[in-house]
Amino acid sequence: MPTLNLPVDGGKLAAFTTRPPRSFPAAKPPFNRIAYAAAHIVADPLSDSDPWLDTTIDWDATIAFRRHLWSLGLGVAEAMDTAQRGMGVDWPTSLELIRRSLDAAKNVPGALIASGAGTDQIDPSIGVTIEEVIGAYEEQCAAIEKLGGQIVLMASRALVKCARTPDDYQKVYGRILEQVKEPVIIHWLGEMFDPALDGYWGYRDHYKAMEVALDVITAHAHKVAGVKISLLDKDKEIVMRRHLPQGVRMFTGDDFNYAELIAGDAHGFSDALLGIFDVIAPAAAAAFGALTRDEMRSFHDILAPTVPLSRHMFRTPTRFYKTGVVFMAYLNALQDHFTMVAGQESARSTLHLAELFRLADAAGLLRDPEQACARMRHVMAVRGVEA
Repeated sequence: MPTLNLPVDGGKLAAFTTRPPRSFPAAKPPFNRIAYAAAHIVADPLSDSDPWLDTTIDWDATIAFRRHLWSLGLGVAEAMDTAQRGMGVDWPTSLELIRRSLDAAKNVPGALIASGAGTDQIDPSIGVTIEEVIGAYEEQCAAIEKLGGQIVLMASRALVKCARTPDDYQKVYGRILEQVKEPVIIHWLGEMFDPALDGYWGYRDHYKAMEVALDVITAHAHKVAGVKISLLDKDKEIVMRRHLPQGVRMFTGDDFNYAELIAGDAHGFSDALLGIFDVIAPAAAAAFGALTRDEMRSFHDILAPTVPLSRHMFRTPTRFYKTGVVFMAYLNALQDHFTMVAGQESARSTLHLAELFRLADAAGLLRDPEQACARMRHVMAVRGVEA
């Protein structure tokens, strides 16, 4: 197996020998859980644009990655934060991404896709009003519905800015849920993923905020297919899961504790809508296959080695996890470069990327170790390391 030198603490290098990749058994739905991977975008590295200011996407490579996820039996959560939504990718680009993905899904039997609707076409720093937030949500929801897409109702930075009480959240969500044609997935994205969402639902205390969210969901349960919470706290997710109205699903967004939450307990389980599934897609699909066959030991055996990788990738500042997602796609030749929209390939340290490589290898997720090592050497060389 190939060996390379990787940086470790103390400014030193240490030899690292890769292992053979793990062979994940193919699995096809229907699974006994719903599984969405929040998919990343592939930047166009050859465009004549300013990466920090302009969004230029390689559409062919981006859609090819979605086909990769569908081929494994996973659904695609489109235009979410993993796709750098609001962090380099604006609403017009997101709508084009949604349109192209929905078109591609038509040619894939059974392809599952849900798309993010938010309020990112308005600037939250310029004294927005509740009515403007409602209007922005209406515009995006209508655009996605016109394309025939299912909606993930994303959290709104603008709503945090202008809401004065929890009643403002109930008013906004109530107005939108009354209008949507089909049930939506509500996404509660925690402040660890986006600091601008601190205090969502009117409270910084997550349990008080949860009460507001549950009131909204209960009042409009017929228009809510599920709720995804991304708080990186399994106990909070379990508490909320147990209080959801009948028929409303919990989609785990916990990239630290997903295996336990998906497996569930005597009182229920979580479905999944996870950014880490972009990275561990072959393992995730195989694990869902095992779970569907009631092979719990195999399910945990597959996912357990992926958890340290995920915890490292989503460590604080959590919002920079996208760098690791794209880095893994590059290492596994699912795209041919490590360039990101908004220049976010620079958002993680060289030591962080080195540890990510080691953890990916430990999980058996480097599908061609020799190629991965060659690509790792390229990245390390740019960062001044002779790997």
